[in-house]
Amino acid sequence: MHDDISLTVGRVRRVLTERVWPAVHPESQPLTVEVHQLPGEPVPPAEGLELDYEPYSVGIPWGPAWGTTWFRLTGTVPQEWAGRRVEVVVDLGFDTNMTGFQCEGLVYRPDLTPVKSLNPRNQWVLVADPAEGGETVELFVEGASNPVLLDYHPFLPTQEGDVQTSSPKPLYTTRRMDLAVFDAEVHELALDLEVLFELQAELPEGPRRMRVLQALDDALDRLDLQRISQTAPDARAALRGVLDQRSDASAHQISAIGHAHIDSAWLWPVRETIRKVARTTSSMTALIDETDDFRYGMSSAQQYAWIKEHRPEVWQRVKDAVAAGRFVPLGGMWVESDTVMPSGESLVRQFLYGQRFFETELGVRTHGVWLPDSFGYSPALPQLVRRAGFDWFFTQKISWNQVNKFPHHTFWWEGIDGSRVFSHFPPMDTYNSQLSGSEVAKASTQFRENRVATGSIAPVGWGDGGGGTTREMVGKAQRLADLEGSAQVRWEHPDDFFARAREELADAPVWVGELYLELHRATLTSQHKTKQGNRRTEHLLVEAELWAVTAAARAGLDYPHDELDALWHQVLLQQFHDILPGTSIAWVHREAVAQYARVTAAAEAIVARSLEALTGAGETALLANASSYAIDGTPAGGVGLLDAPAADGTALEERDGGFVLDNGVVRVVVTGEGLITSAVDVATGREAIAPGGEANLLQLHQDFPNLWDAWDVDRFYRNRVTDLRDVESIAGEVVDGVATVTIERAITPESTVRQALSLAPGSRTLTVDQTTDWHETEKFLKVAFPLDVRAEHTAAETQFGHHKRVTHTNTSWEAAKFEVSMHRFVLVEERGFGVALVNDSTYGYDVTRDVTDDGPTTTLRLSLLRAPRFPDPETDQGEQTHRYGLVVGADAAIAAREGEVLNTPAREITGGEPVAPIVEVDGEGVVRTAVKQAADRSGDLVVRVHEALGGRTRGRVRFAVPATDVRRANLLEEPLPDAGLEPDADGWVSFDLGAFEVATLRATPPPHDLTQPPPAPHHLTPTT
Repeated sequence: MHDDISLTVGRVRRVLTERVWPAVHPESQPLTVEVHQLPGEPVPPAEGLELDYEPYSVGIPWGPAWGTTWFRLTGTVPQEWAGRRVEVVVDLGFDTNMTGFQCEGLVYRPDLTPVKSLNPRNQWVLVADPAEGGETVELFVEGASNPVLLDYHPFLPTQEGDVQTSSPKPLYTTRRMDLAVFDAEVHELALDLEVLFELQAELPEGPRRMRVLQALDDALDRLDLQRISQTAPDARAALRGVLDQRSDASAHQISAIGHAHIDSAWLWPVRETIRKVARTTSSMTALIDETDDFRYGMSSAQQYAWIKEHRPEVWQRVKDAVAAGRFVPLGGMWVESDTVMPSGESLVRQFLYGQRFFETELGVRTHGVWLPDSFGYSPALPQLVRRAGFDWFFTQKISWNQVNKFPHHTFWWEGIDGSRVFSHFPPMDTYNSQLSGSEVAKASTQFRENRVATGSIAPVGWGDGGGGTTREMVGKAQRLADLEGSAQVRWEHPDDFFARAREELADAPVWVGELYLELHRATLTSQHKTKQGNRRTEHLLVEAELWAVTAAARAGLDYPHDELDALWHQVLLQQFHDILPGTSIAWVHREAVAQYARVTAAAEAIVARSLEALTGAGETALLANASSYAIDGTPAGGVGLLDAPAADGTALEERDGGFVLDNGVVRVVVTGEGLITSAVDVATGREAIAPGGEANLLQLHQDFPNLWDAWDVDRFYRNRVTDLRDVESIAGEVVDGVATVTIERAITPESTVRQALSLAPGSRTLTVDQTTDWHETEKFLKVAFPLDVRAEHTAAETQFGHHKRVTHTNTSWEAAKFEVSMHRFVLVEERGFGVALVNDSTYGYDVTRDVTDDGPTTTLRLSLLRAPRFPDPETDQGEQTHRYGLVVGADAAIAAREGEVLNTPAREITGGEPVAPIVEVDGEGVVRTAVKQAADRSGDLVVRVHEALGGRTRGRVRFAVPATDVRRANLLEEPLPDAGLEPDADGWVSFDLGAFEVATLRATPPPHDLTQPPPAPHHLTPTT
């Protein structure tokens, strides 16, 4: 019996591969081909069609890395092909296993109409169906010779990842550029055979499998391999019986949605993504035109915006397909962002700009968040999803976990504030389904909610590098709609799936906290300048909005909506889940760093002209404080007088080759090796450093993961470590009351580091400014702080709050979290005393516990730099800067304050007079996160606050300019029903906040009277 099965399997595989699929185009003739290779960057299609072309022969190599080559194809349909479907078939030198990761093309007609893309799994272009014979064919192909960087043996260092270092050698050799007859009956036979062949492999031993195998044998017996076109109908007839057998009533329901998860940058630059989107959407709208029920879904408003700007002819086809309900905008975000590292305000803007684009340009509001491929998901996300008006959340990535299998596929996900969002993971464990038999069977057998729910989602199509759904996938879906032994497949809008799933799972399971990906942990550290640029620009844009809205209200300046929107778009794009995590090629990160520099310059210009208009001319020394906390007598969000340096600054004493820094609040001992052996809270006498411990200890690890160099750090990296103790120099000084100890040391003979440890008067934070000249390979640099704190958990800042993680490894779930995320602070605390680390550009940390004879120790380590070689062999090479601080005697309020102040430093400026804040915020734990004009350009003021400490509170906001109709709003700045707020006699509006709750207020100010002077400045106390 098994010999018979193996014979049938082998027979079908060979006949299908070597005879049937090639016979889909049984007759062909070569086209006349001409070529023009561009010397540099791509040109608009209108210019491409007007280029000077020269003769070209198929088989000649073409296309250097990142090059663009235009081909002109001409020919005439033979008269004898009349009545048949005729296609152009082009093989640019494809490897069919690498769709989206190599050469591609977009086909145009002479009138600039885009037809569809060419890629390894989509090599055809329709000419006529049916042909009349004698038609003239003229097509242009914009060929992109993108290099293959992720091959069968990936992760090898390569210089091909940047046009500045790539080779000019041609990469591809064309194989075919033909006119060909398309035999629809043979194509249908191929799909019949493939679907049944894949189905039988998943069936148990039994009658159904045996009858499918017999039918396959019968069909091949009827097929004349030398006359496939003529005998295909008879062969199909032998399969009809088994194909017509209906599935049973309990069959799993697969809601398919066409998909091409196009990474907005990864192993190609942004400029190439723009073309990938145009190529893919051209093919998908063409496929929609040729089918009745196929639906294609695409996320990322940025990608739609690119089509609109760069390919208006494609844009109109997309708009028409959206209006018809066949092209489905998904996700409601500007890009498929990383959700772990962006700030809370950044995630709000992802939703705000994404939904506004879909509504404004397409008349559509999306109802779910579609993030199949981000590297873990913040526990703050459920609240933001719901407050932005979304009903559901979709991802797939957690199926990549190394250790623990996630226990649910359809469930409620609960965030740090208690908000829940209905969520789904596809049980076929892919966002690039081909509807293969194994994938369809996996969806049925793996679905964790099989007892109570009927179905799951399948994103269908070639993705990552684009390509999308093929006509073969559509043909498979048609056969799998109702086939015995298989799940049932139908094209369906995800909204409809989620609505049905919520009805079926009235008591769906609940997952609380972060969706931690047990993989790709190093994405918190790779490409430091990209991460530093993100942190700095997302804070800077919020500051620019604050000063701009204040200047608009107080000085009559126009609020720079267009400029700020454009800058936010750039920052949001760089938060894409292969840019911000540091996993793209060198070209992408080189451009990201340059974009951050441009954003910084433009935002600084907005700040400068706003402050100049606000303070007026003069030479008074002022301090502009954009943070949420009063600083040195300057109110939060205002401009105050700059105080002279304190007379009783921080004392600096030399001792035993090192130094003691003492400001009366904190006393710190730095050894001659530049290590911290004591950090005492003076008021309580409590020591922060563990007995015998040495803090600020730089540690260097070997870092060579098993896979995914830029993405992964594997647990065994800890097995080899070098403590960096040797000091080349150490010196101390006091300037303007601030004591600083400067240390220089070698990391290796190739790399050096310089640290300046500073303690300001009255501060609890010892700040470390570090400059590293980094020239390592496959190394991981951390800095360790062993703390005299018995901490059962860490509290790491996340968006609009903090997330607690246990410090033990009792279970495999906790042990897997050996590298985790933070924003501006991480805090360890026991009753009555805590210590925090704050930072300005670091996202990864780890924690370990130990118990010695001297008591318990909790060691926090910040992750500073890595040196992976793939996909960017020069990752992080050169000068890198960090700023972090040790906060002694901290709690959540102090840690939050110190983290924000470090990331939003006050500005010393000169001007005419101080400026009062436009908005005052009050309440325990209530923190302002944004003040801006409304995105709808109504002139309304939008203020966002959140509760930062994890408890219920009462908050108050007062507008310094008269405001009417103050209402609570959602994150899209839309007023909520029955949410009006009445000011009290002093102008304060009050409201309740739950733990970590985000609240958005919207107020309508009256027109500004420029004849009246601005209000006198006043001062506030800290809000927490």
